[in-house]
Amino acid sequence: MRESYPATAAMFEEMRAEEVGHRDRLFEQFRERFGEHIPLIRRENVKGFLQRRPLWLIRPLGVNAARKHARMMEMEAVRFYQRAADRVTHAGTRELLNKLADEERKHTETAGNLEEKHLTEHAREREDASNKKLFLLQVIQPGLAGLMDGSVSTLAPLFAAAYATHKTWDAFLVGMAASVGAGISMGFAEALSDDGSLTGRGSPWIRGLVIGGMTTAGGLGHTLPFLIKTFQIAITVAVFVVAVELGVISWIRHKYMDTPFLQAAFLVGVGGVLVFLTGILIGSS
Repeated sequence: MRESYPATAAMFEEMRAEEVGHRDRLFEQFRERFGEHIPLIRRENVKGFLQRRPLWLIRPLGVNAARKHARMMEMEAVRFYQRAADRVTHAGTRELLNKLADEERKHTETAGNLEEKHLTEHAREREDASNKKLFLLQVIQPGLAGLMDGSVSTLAPLFAAAYATHKTWDAFLVGMAASVGAGISMGFAEALSDDGSLTGRGSPWIRGLVIGGMTTAGGLGHTLPFLIKTFQIAITVAVFVVAVELGVISWIRHKYMDTPFLQAAFLVGVGGVLVFLTGILIGSS
């Protein structure tokens, strides 16, 4: 987070320093009571121990989610140590667990104080802008590229097959093959093109899933109407769906890419119409 969210990174660095000091104090207490040997204890050996998903399973971890995650960890630790202290009968162990609970309670307060200290209004505004930029790079941009590719590139083979055969089922099969195939191709192309380490665009597999899923969804939108058996009705519904898809793409470009809506609609519409007419001409020849 140091590069994109320096204020939050500084907050976590101070929290880490607090944790190091508490850890050293706990080591001293342990040595006084039990000596130098620390037995091997796994999580499953302690009934009721906190079960948390590994961090790599919940990535990408946004800045707001990271702050919330840290606060939740502190609150969970307080509850665990309090319940553990209520169950033990050894006075020294209970005292140790109560001290742990007190320390974790202080951590909760410390996290709030550090957040107020580092996350000033100006720093929060900068981090919100950085968070928005990362969201655009990691989700919106690949999703928009996939939706555009799926909605436009599959038009030609779908409508070519429809006008060549005048059979809705054949057109549906071609559309399904084109949509799923394009989704797989775009997903792997995105995942293998950039691992995100240099560009900061996030996990390649997440980007690949986003662009692959949106490409497939964009193609399926105007493919599903060909499940209708009547050819003319299927064509009419499919054309209407294409118009809706192009309108949605234009709105996304306008909202997230700061493109004027009319300009976005014109550019997207021209591309869609050209591909649409190409499919009709080839299918009718």
